[in-house]
Amino acid sequence: MIIQYDMDLTEKLRILGDAAKFDVSCSSSGVDRKNNGKGIGNSKACGICHSFAADGRCISLLKILFTNECIFNCRYCINRSDNDTVRTSFTPEEVCTLTMQFYRRNYIEGLFLSSGITHNPNYTMSQLVETVYLLREKYHFGGYIHLKAIPGAAADLIEAAGMYADRMSVNLELPTADGLALLAPHKSRKTILTPMRQIQNGIYKSRELPLIDNKTASLPDSTTDNTPDNSDSNFYNNHISTADRFHAPGIISGSSTHNLSTVRPVNNSFVPAGQSTQMIVGATAETDKDILYLSSALYKGPTMRRVYYSGYISVNTYDKRLPALKQPPLVRENRLYQADWLMRFYQFKVEEIVDDAYPDLDLEIDPKLSWALRHPEQFPIDVNKVDYEMLLRVPGIGVVSAKRIIRARRQAKLDHEGLKKLGVVLKRASYFITCNGKMQCRLRTDEPAVLAGILRDRGLPQGGIQPEIPEQLSLFNPTKEDAVKCLTGQL
Repeated sequence: MIIQYDMDLTEKLRILGDAAKFDVSCSSSGVDRKNNGKGIGNSKACGICHSFAADGRCISLLKILFTNECIFNCRYCINRSDNDTVRTSFTPEEVCTLTMQFYRRNYIEGLFLSSGITHNPNYTMSQLVETVYLLREKYHFGGYIHLKAIPGAAADLIEAAGMYADRMSVNLELPTADGLALLAPHKSRKTILTPMRQIQNGIYKSRELPLIDNKTASLPDSTTDNTPDNSDSNFYNNHISTADRFHAPGIISGSSTHNLSTVRPVNNSFVPAGQSTQMIVGATAETDKDILYLSSALYKGPTMRRVYYSGYISVNTYDKRLPALKQPPLVRENRLYQADWLMRFYQFKVEEIVDDAYPDLDLEIDPKLSWALRHPEQFPIDVNKVDYEMLLRVPGIGVVSAKRIIRARRQAKLDHEGLKKLGVVLKRASYFITCNGKMQCRLRTDEPAVLAGILRDRGLPQGGIQPEIPEQLSLFNPTKEDAVKCLTGQL
C-alpha cells in the first residue's frame, strides 16, 4: 500500500469519495427528527435527494470512506490490502468539517460514512464512533447520518454508534458462507451477522419490543453455531487493550473508561431509521433463488429496511478466482430489485418468484410477467370482481392503480377505457383481464402467444430476444448531432 499522510483535504475528498462509490446501500431518511433550536439541520422521514455524486447518481448524502487503508484482502474489492493504490485517511475532525461546510452550502442533507479496516476492526470502529459523536455533541448536527458497522468490532462500540446514527448497515458481501471463504477469507458469516443481530436487538429494546434470541431470530444462520470462524477479527480484538479501543470523547476520558450505557441516545432512540445491507451479485456462482431466499429471511424482521444488490464490477482482473466479466450484470441486478419489490410491496412469496424449476430470474421479462405466464390457470380475471391482492398480480397493474380500481368500482363498473384513465398499462394487462366478461385482446392466455403479443407491443423482436442493457444516464444526454461532432473531433 502507498500511504500518503501529507495530503490536503481536497485531495483526500477526491480519493475517498471516489472509493465509496462501490457501496450502493446508500439509504436516505426513514427518520423524522426536528431541530431543537440549538443545533443545525434536521431529518425528514419523507426521504432526501436532489444532489449528484461524481458518477452521476442522484443523492444528497456526503458519501465517503473514512479511510481506504485496509488490512483485509477481499478479492473483489478495489481497496484490498495487496492492491498498489494511493491510500489516505480522514480524521474525525476533517469529516465533521466537510459535513458541516457542505450542509451549510445546501449541497447535502446528511452523511453516509463507511470505511476500510485499518489497524483492526475495533480501532476503525472507534474512529467512526468519535466522528458521529463530534457531529452530534460538538457541532450539534441534526441531519441524517448513515453509518457502516465494522464486522468484528466490539459490541459496546456498535452500541455507542447506534446512539448517534440514524441508520446503520453491515454488508453481507456475498450470499453464502462458501462465497465468503473463497473471496473474503478474513470475514465470516459469524462476524457479519453478530453486529446485525446486535443492531436488531438494540432497535427492539429502544422500541420496548421483545428481544430476538438465536432460536427465533429473523436473521439467517445463527451466530452461535459451531461452524469455524475463518476471520482474523478475533485475533485483532484479543490483542489490543481497552484504552486502544475507545477514542471517542465521552466514551473514554484520560485513562478511565465510562460505561457506555450512560451515553445519552440522540432523540432517545437507537438507530431509528433501521438497518440495511448489501450483497454482491455475480462474483460467485449463487443462483437468484439463493439470493432471494436470503433476502426474504432478512425481511422477516421489522428492522431490515432494504437489501441492496450490487452487480459485480471487475476491478481486480488478475485474480483467477474472480469471474471474467466484461461489464457488470446490470440486467440481473435490475431483475433482483424487481423481485425484491414484489416481495416487499406486492405480497409475493419468494417461492412464487423462484423455485427449483426456475432458480434464476428471466432476463428477458420482469419477474411479475414471468410469474403470470407460468400460471395461466389464474387468468383472465375480472377487474370488477377480484380482490386487491389478485389485482396486484396482474402485469401492468401497480399498487397505485390497484387502489384506484378498488375505489372506482364502488361507484360504477369499469371498462377498458376507464382502466386506461386510472393508469393501468393496458398493453400488458389486457392479456390477463376482462371487464364484465369482455376481453380486449383476442389472444388466449397461453405463454407463447401472450409473450409474443407483449413484445410486439413494446417493439421488441419476437425471436432471439435481446434483453435491454440499462445504463447510467448523465445529467446532459447528448443529441445525435452532438455525438457525431464528438466522434469527428468537432466538439
